[in-house]
Amino acid sequence: MSESSPSNSEIYKRITSVVAKVLDVPEDSIKPESNYVNDLSADSLDRITLVMALEDAFKQQIPDEDLAQLTTVGSTVAYIETKLAAKNQS
Repeated sequence: MSESSPSNSEIYKRITSVVAKVLDVPEDSIKPESNYVNDLSADSLDRITLVMALEDAFKQQIPDEDLAQLTTVGSTVAYIETKLAAKNQS
């Protein structure tokens, strides 16, 4: 059997860890519905830094045209899950 992808909770934990570190917010204050700009006070530079950190953490390229989808922690989890699932199927 091939190596399985991280479970939803593992992906969520990794993303919240990256978000907490990049945005300098307590990890326990981050929820799936947390909006990067409205709830976590991220500016455009923070968002770019966050995307680069996520690319490193998950070894995935995130194209610029996909950035608009990544507005909340939950949408980012769903996006990364989809990218990892597609990678595991190829």
